[in-house]
Amino acid sequence: MRRPLIVTFVAIVGLGIGVGLVLFEPWRLFTSTTVEESLPTVPSGTAAPTGKNTETTVLARGKLITHEHETTGTVTILELPDGSRVLRFEDLNTSDGPDLRVWLTDAKVVEGTAGWTVFDDGKHVELGELKGNKGDQNYPLPADVDLETLTSVSIWCARFHVSFGAAELSAA
Repeated sequence: MRRPLIVTFVAIVGLGIGVGLVLFEPWRLFTSTTVEESLPTVPSGTAAPTGKNTETTVLARGKLITHEHETTGTVTILELPDGSRVLRFEDLNTSDGPDLRVWLTDAKVVEGTAGWTVFDDGKHVELGELKGNKGDQNYPLPADVDLETLTSVSIWCARFHVSFGAAELSAA
């Protein structure tokens, strides 16, 4: 009578551990990916549209603050001479995590735990998976992104619906 109970208990505990490992990916506490992308440039031979600046222009910038995980670095929105725009992280340093995304949002950046979950309440545009948790990285902005309404950036954990870190963008 005791043997089936023990086997059932061990099976349930084993299943729980397996599910926990898949969901939380605890090994990411000990992993890190550094990405070192240079400043974006326009391919040679590409002319700037008529009346456009021939230099890369800083449109907005912000400093990352910590939310769920310690996060530091800066965020810059750049306009390239061809009119395309790029979000750039510089000196990014955050934790590695499961399913991290780069979001441009309309949410106000709030410090502390109150700011962890505000970014999926309103409008946001996902720019892609976070390429690495350290370094300098570039993310192209879709042409229709309105920088008047989308004024913050979040490193968003899609699995747990929480911000690792965020920055309020200010016009340059």
